[in-house]
This record gives sequence, structure tokens and C-alpha cells, in this order.
Amino acid sequence: MCLGIPGQVIQRLEGYGGQLALVDVSGAQRKINIGMLDLDQQAVLAPGDWVLIHMGFAVERTDAAGAEQALQGLELMGRARDD
Repeated sequence: MCLGIPGQVIQRLEGYGGQLALVDVSGAQRKINIGMLDLDQQAVLAPGDWVLIHMGFAVERTDAAGAEQALQGLELMGRARDD
């Protein structure tokens, strides 16, 4: 697993060859590029799925447990989680 910011997919967006998604990142909505994911993972990415984000790109698909683990890693580096 890579260390990235976890986000939950809200919806897929049109444009950029189907490689955009709107995700929820700690309560804020962000547009991200999913083009770095394997084509198989891009094809099945759907609302409710979790991804790890680095520099605006989804770099890995994960689950809720993986998203929580990424948040814990960020906290260890000094980023406090918003409650």
C-alpha cells in the first residue's frame, strides 16, 4: 500500500477520456484523475469505492479499512484528523 490521502468516490465525471472522478476527501469534494489506476480498476470504479490520492491522481484502489489505515499513517506524520 502506498501512503496517500484517502477519498471515497461520489461519481464518475465526463471528460478526459472517462478518467475523472469526484471524490469526498474528509468532507470536501475534489475532482481527481483516475488514469494511473489499472484499466481493469478504472472500469469497475464506482460510487462508494475508496481510492488513495497523490497529487490529484488516484494511485491505488482500497477499501474502508485501507482508507482508515492511510489516515492513521497521516496522523503519525503530524497531520491531525478533523473531527
